[in-house]
Amino acid sequence: MNVWINGQSVEIDQVATVAELATRLGLATHTVLIEHNGTALHEREWPMRQLAQDDRVEFIRVVAGG
Repeated sequence: MNVWINGQSVEIDQVATVAELATRLGLATHTVLIEHNGTALHEREWPMRQLAQDDRVEFIRVVAGG
């Protein structure tokens, strides 16, 4: 299935949820915000949010600083 990740079309196999995608990409849950089809998700929603053909996923890194 193809999904759009940060504006680029990517072929993914055997990934059903946003949580699985984040894990596959090696993203630490406490350092990233995820937007799925224009909706910002709370981390507890990631395992329940199913991916489908041509979905759009944005990963936004959280950075602290002063």
